Amino acid sequence: MKKVILLLFIAGLIFVAFQFKPVEKTYDTVKAIIETPNLINEDSLTIKSRVNIPEGYKRVEYPKGSFQEYLRNYKLKAFGSKIINYDNTEYFWQRGHIGILEVPVPKNGLQQCADALIRIRSEYLWDNNRKDEIGFNFTSGHYCSWKKYAEGYRPKISGSKVSFHKTASTNHSKENFYKYLNLIYTYSGTLSLYNELKSIKSKDLKIGDMLIKGGSPGHIVMLCDEVVNDKGEKLFLLFQGNTPAQSVHLVKNLTDSSISPWYKLEDDAITPVSNYTFSSAKFVRFK
Repeated sequence: MKKVILLLFIAGLIFVAFQFKPVEKTYDTVKAIIETPNLINEDSLTIKSRVNIPEGYKRVEYPKGSFQEYLRNYKLKAFGSKIINYDNTEYFWQRGHIGILEVPVPKNGLQQCADALIRIRSEYLWDNNRKDEIGFNFTSGHYCSWKKYAEGYRPKISGSKVSFHKTASTNHSKENFYKYLNLIYTYSGTLSLYNELKSIKSKDLKIGDMLIKGGSPGHIVMLCDEVVNDKGEKLFLLFQGNTPAQSVHLVKNLTDSSISPWYKLEDDAITPVSNYTFSSAKFVRFK
């Protein structure tokens, strides 16, 4: 049915164009419609199955159980789901995404752009019995680990000075884990990740790496799928959280419809992503 509608639409374009435009312009218009690939599977519910591979590319393989495969197979809400703010209102811009990740948005408004990616990384480590690796720097530079938080240690913050003291009982529960993440959301962000994490060159990028602009405000997106062609040229899918805290979403490429939602990523490039444009940014990788 969709193919029939498309053919009727093209035929209508041709008819109108012949009435009002030169034949050459008509041909160019129809050719552009036909040759722009539709890379979206609207009935699919994971990142990998939602987006098709561009012609001439293949997916880069990663080990089962890796962070890369975890992200690639992340669950999505039904196609057409809207970006919802933490207060249950609709975000004003709904034209820059092709999928909503199944990541709950806390009503406290803390889970903003960097926080959403911190949560996804932390949940992966939790689910894969790597809890002792969960830890992040505050913007002050002080390291706060889940392990010490679970043991009852809490930060005492005075200006830029931070010290940790055992003021709570030991609690390794999942509920306490999310209280820990709320603490991280409060005192960490794009600036702390920008300063803390290892820089990566575009030639070495892989799924799970991030493009980041540190600051207040800054922004960050995460690479969540990867394809490569015979020339070694790579394309990536990106997702992001945002400020205000809202649904984590898989973004379109609004500057290159021929490969959207895939992106070509380069060092020191100006990279528009949905409603934000990166410049003077860098790529980083979680430890």
